[in-house]
Amino acid sequence: MQNTQHTGSPGAGAIPGMSALPNPSTPHTSPSAPQGAPHTARLRHFVQQLAALVEQRLPEPDTLAQGATLLGALVAHDDWLPDTYAQPHPERYQQYLLHADALGRFSVVSFVWGPGQATPIHDHTVWGLIGMLRGAEDSQAYARTPDGRWAPQGAPVQLQPGQVEAVSPNDPAIGDVHRVSNAWEGHTSISIHVYGANIGAVQRSVYLEDGTRKPFISGYSNSTLPNLWDLSKNPTPAA
Repeated sequence: MQNTQHTGSPGAGAIPGMSALPNPSTPHTSPSAPQGAPHTARLRHFVQQLAALVEQRLPEPDTLAQGATLLGALVAHDDWLPDTYAQPHPERYQQYLLHADALGRFSVVSFVWGPGQATPIHDHTVWGLIGMLRGAEDSQAYARTPDGRWAPQGAPVQLQPGQVEAVSPNDPAIGDVHRVSNAWEGHTSISIHVYGANIGAVQRSVYLEDGTRKPFISGYSNSTLPNLWDLSKNPTPAA
């Protein structure tokens, strides 16, 4: 499976894994938040490009490949995420909605992982892309065994800043079921997730290793969204 990760009970915000695709630009390594006002135009530009991409209704492999390039360009810079959507919770990872397409075709979510936080084994049921913005994540893919259990598939994959991974229920080579955890023991990690649906409203499942399935709908950790459309502020993306 290509890198994608998720851990703990999937309350408001959680996900699975895929293989990591390196971003050509030099990845940043600091787990610290950037200083100064965020360049929110970067996120607006990404949302506009992604909307144009899904409008083409390409085959899923092409959407994933082109979407990974767009997401890689976004997470190559750690200067655009508003601090409100980068806050960890002491008990569980947070899933902050940054944008939901009005037609339900995609959503963009900030996953914020406190030290030691992780998802349970879970699925997504739609295509997804995960871009590492800050810190690092470990993603362990799972596959169902002949007796119905879930077993780790291959070694965990660690996603570093600037890298992108994917998940897909339609491509066994990518995979849709995984478990994700913060790879940093003493710092917060943040990844940006894109899904082919309004992921917080999608019925998905978490799994025990014995095969037990529990349906869930994750929802989101926030009730307000970032204002991407005030062009008087950061009208164009910074270089």
